Amino acid sequence: MPVFDFNHSPEDPRVPECTYNILYSNEPEASSFHPILILDNSQGKLRHHSSGVFTNPMKRTAFEFKDEEGAVSADILQIDARFVSLLKWLGENRINVRLSGALREDGYSVYKIRELALGRGGKLSAEDGFLQFMIERLLSSDAPSEEIPDEDEEETGDSMKLTSIQSITDFITCAGRTLPDNIRLWARRNLAVARSHEVSPEERRHAQRALSIMMNIQWKGNYFEAIDPVEARRILDEELYGMESVKQRIIETIIQINRTHTLPAYGLLLIGPAGTGKSQIAYAVARILKLPWTTLDMSSINDPEQLTGSSRIYANAKPGIIMDAFSMAGESNLVFIINELDKASSGKGNGNPADVLLTLLDNLGFTDNYMECMIPTVGVYPIATANDKDQISAPLMSRFAVIEIPDYTPEEKKVIFSRYALPRVLKRIGMRDGECVLTPDGLDAVIELHRNTSGIRDLEQAAEHIAANALYQIEVNHVECVSFDGDMVRALLG
Repeated sequence: MPVFDFNHSPEDPRVPECTYNILYSNEPEASSFHPILILDNSQGKLRHHSSGVFTNPMKRTAFEFKDEEGAVSADILQIDARFVSLLKWLGENRINVRLSGALREDGYSVYKIRELALGRGGKLSAEDGFLQFMIERLLSSDAPSEEIPDEDEEETGDSMKLTSIQSITDFITCAGRTLPDNIRLWARRNLAVARSHEVSPEERRHAQRALSIMMNIQWKGNYFEAIDPVEARRILDEELYGMESVKQRIIETIIQINRTHTLPAYGLLLIGPAGTGKSQIAYAVARILKLPWTTLDMSSINDPEQLTGSSRIYANAKPGIIMDAFSMAGESNLVFIINELDKASSGKGNGNPADVLLTLLDNLGFTDNYMECMIPTVGVYPIATANDKDQISAPLMSRFAVIEIPDYTPEEKKVIFSRYALPRVLKRIGMRDGECVLTPDGLDAVIELHRNTSGIRDLEQAAEHIAANALYQIEVNHVECVSFDGDMVRALLG
């Protein structure tokens, strides 16, 4: 699909001659089989490595290089749709590059482009690895939609070159339609503010900061790869002992991705006593989804502005916690772990912070007051934890698949303490097998002393205490090993 308009006569010299077709690909790596572009090699002069420049695409889409006989021009036959704007930028600025490719029957298949040290033409962002950074970002992007943008919406690049924020400008130009449409248009507006002399320095500073935050986030689509249920189960078993019905319910919820290739319509709300592994489950789900994760602790948020950010009219304005989370993750697809949802307070009369989460949970987009832009949230998967579901509003509850986490039984606590908690502590502090032993009645005593506590956090503290006491006796009293029976455990922990 050519990107230029051919409504005029091809003989008209004002009309660029487009020689290529566009391939729509989402391959994460370039290779000779999935190239960035293919060049015409009918003259047989292109080699594995070829150095030159792309021509200004407003004239002809080709690659120019030199051989023993002089200048040679090779037409571009095919381009990965994600790289159209980047090649246009390289051509307009006559940036010298070195291509790596393979000779195929259909042409010279280019899978690597590197900048050479000559002929930068003052393009500041062409230095310091910008080109390689740009290529990596484009490869990790989704292909733009298969439609030709309207002429008045397509970036020409000309009006955005002369600016003090050159690298951001060039990034937006090269990324083209791999950026979501609303963010692309938002960026152009903020670029105008950042370089304007008709606004205050404060406004220019805020615009540049917002652009820097937004452009450093990889904006991904809503397509998700299928999940291996066996691997998902293995990860849950690593993080959580027992609770078979809980694990099964979690896998049933997220395995919907295998049919729809999108995130489930509902997040997870994990309700149960403290210390029962709710946070570990959330981290495990993030591993299963292969997504970065971030946490929101609702007990520490008492003002909705902490989530939504503050308006740029204030000198100390800044983005909110949610936007910061996208920025820290570096991508738009991530797991939001919302801790203690039942403890979200109503704040200081400025509204309920918990209500701000509704737009995030609906996957319709979230607006940050500082960014002044609708942030796509189709790739956000929320996992909330709570101790008391009666303290959560009905609108919030309706956005989640609720999973109640039961407390561990005494027998489960025995296994967790003897097989996991105590061995983990002994290994961490460097104790050898046999230096710290717990007899059966000693194990019974540990569980009995913690019969009225929920979860396993107190058991983990007991393991720390026992291991530390054994190490003390070995190092100070010079004994070879310490065996804890019931009486010793009760004396130490009671």
